[in-house]
Amino acid sequence: MNKKQSAALKAAEYIKDNMILGLGTGSTAYYLIQKVGELLKSGYNLKCVATSFETEKLAKDLNIPLYDPDELGHVDLIIDGVDEIDPAFNAIKGGGGALLREKIVASLSKKVIWIMDDSKLVPALGKFPLPVEIIRFGHKQLLKKMEVLGLNPVLRMAQEKPFLTDSNNYIVDLHLGENFKITEIKTLLDNLVGVVETGLFLNLCDIIVVGFDQEAKVFINNK
Repeated sequence: MNKKQSAALKAAEYIKDNMILGLGTGSTAYYLIQKVGELLKSGYNLKCVATSFETEKLAKDLNIPLYDPDELGHVDLIIDGVDEIDPAFNAIKGGGGALLREKIVASLSKKVIWIMDDSKLVPALGKFPLPVEIIRFGHKQLLKKMEVLGLNPVLRMAQEKPFLTDSNNYIVDLHLGENFKITEIKTLLDNLVGVVETGLFLNLCDIIVVGFDQEAKVFINNK
């Protein structure tokens, strides 16, 4: 069993019968979704919300019942992955391009658990580029503003064309370097017209489950 799978299976212990469950996106969430399929086969009754088209497809292949969050009103628990997380439980997400839906579902959730292998633990955010979802209209002008502000933006590409999110937007990856000032960057980006959402996930996570060589460990955010 690899570290990601170990973390996913440990986090699955928090899933209870009759829950409304948010399903994350990415390589670690993949193992969690597989486990959810097994729980349903064993008799669990779960209503699930997917955070991406990719997750929707996997869930449908496993006969996992999916709902729109507007049908449900809230989510009991979301289990999702991260790209980087610091000791204060601040995280960067969006490497897979699903940051907008991931943040929406997390904001609706009573409890948020992030799963990862130990390589995602960092002393300070910034080694991983910060994804920012932006509107396509006028995006070149927004990129110019970001360049002037020293944010080192790079438009994400896929097959020689701009990468499209599930909401039909673009993503810009900001190469900020380690130990950037989180609050200042968040405020700056929130005030840029054309920015839809950022990959900064702050004050959201309750628990992280980390896969190490020998076992998965649980860390609780005493916020």
